[in-house]
Amino acid sequence: MSVIHRAERADGAEKAEKRSDRGSPRSSASSPAASSSSTPSPTTSSASTYPQILPSDRVRSVLIKRSGKTNSSYGIPPEKRSLKMHMSLGAINLDKTSGPTSHEVAAWVKRILEVEKAGHSGTLDPKVTGILPVLLGDATRIMDTLLLAGKEYICLMRVHKPLPKKRLSDVCGEFMGPIFQKPPLKSSVVKELRIRTIYYLDVLEIEEQRVLMRVGCQAGTYIRKLCFDIGLALGTGANMEELRRTRAGPFREDETLVTLHQLIDAYAAWKETGDETGLRRVILPVEAALLHLPRLVIADNAVDAICHGAPLALPGLLRLETDISKGDIVALFTLKGEAVGIGRADMNSREMLDGKTGIAVLTERVIMEPGTYPKAWKLAEREASEAAKRVAKR
Repeated sequence: MSVIHRAERADGAEKAEKRSDRGSPRSSASSPAASSSSTPSPTTSSASTYPQILPSDRVRSVLIKRSGKTNSSYGIPPEKRSLKMHMSLGAINLDKTSGPTSHEVAAWVKRILEVEKAGHSGTLDPKVTGILPVLLGDATRIMDTLLLAGKEYICLMRVHKPLPKKRLSDVCGEFMGPIFQKPPLKSSVVKELRIRTIYYLDVLEIEEQRVLMRVGCQAGTYIRKLCFDIGLALGTGANMEELRRTRAGPFREDETLVTLHQLIDAYAAWKETGDETGLRRVILPVEAALLHLPRLVIADNAVDAICHGAPLALPGLLRLETDISKGDIVALFTLKGEAVGIGRADMNSREMLDGKTGIAVLTERVIMEPGTYPKAWKLAEREASEAAKRVAKR
C-alpha cells in the first residue's frame, strides 16, 4: 500500500528561511520527501530548516508609536468587570474527560452556568482527553482565531511489529514539517487530501512496541491518521492507543485548567453564598483566549469606530508588536487591556510604526459592544471641556 505523507513546495527554501526567523528552534531533524512508497526519503537541507515551536510561542517585542491616555469614565479593565459581564465574555480552560463528545461537554457547560451561548474550539474524539477551550456568550465571536495557534498532544502509539528504537525515532522525526493528510472515514469533515503542518514531534519513550510522543501540530491534524502513516513508513503498521491534548494555543495544562466538577462546585458556591471567587477563577476573561495573536493598542477615540466595524487608521494606533505581516490576524485592545475586536493587518509592523496616514487593520470581528466608549467627536469635546476647567482653576 502506498502513502504520500510529505508535502513539498516549490518555494520551500524561501519559506523555511522565513520560518527560521520566527522563534527559537528545537533541534532540527531531516524531512522526508514526497514519495509514492511507504518509506520516506530525505529532502533537501532547506526543507529541514524549521523552527519546532507552536505559532503561539513566537516571541514578539512591543513597539511604541505614540503615547496616549485613557479616560476612566469609559470602559473597564477585564479584571474589574461585573460577574454578569465576566461570564458573557468568558473563556474556560476545560479538562475534558474520556467518554463524552466535545459538543456534549459544551452543552453541559451551558446548562451548568445557565448561559445562553457556549461553544468549544477544536473537537476532541469521545475517548480523547485534555484541553477543550470553551467560550461563553460574546466570546464565541473569536472562536475561529484559536485555530491559528496550533495544538499539542501526548500520544501513545503501538507499532504492530518490534523494531529497533533508533529506527522508530528516526522515522517519527521525519514527519515534521508540512505533510499530506486525508481525514479518516469517521471524521465529520470533507474527505479531501490536504496539507497540515507538524511543528515538532518528540519521541519521549519507547517500550517494546509502544511509542510515547509529544506532537505539536496545526489545527485540523488527525493524530490517529498520523500514527497510521508512520506505521506505513515503518513498513509494520501502527495505531494510536491513547491521546491527550496538552495545549490549544494560549490554553495549556497550568493553574487555569479546570474540570466540569470544579465548574459545578464554583457555580454552586456562588449561588449559595454569593462568593464570586471560585467562579472568577474557573472562568477567564476573553482576553486570555487572544494571547496568541499579535496585539495592537488603540486610542480611546478610535474604539467606538472599531465597534461599529470601521477599519483602524494609523492615527488611532498607539502600540503594536513586531513581526506582523500584511494579512495577519491581529487583536485590538484598549489602554485598559480590553479586547475591542479582531482584524486583518493591512500593513506590516514597520509600515504601521513609520506611517502617518492609511489603514492599518481591516476589522473582521467586534467583541466590545458599541457605545462602551463615546464617539470620537464627543470624546474630543469632553476632553476640551476638562482642559478648559483645569486652566480656569489655575
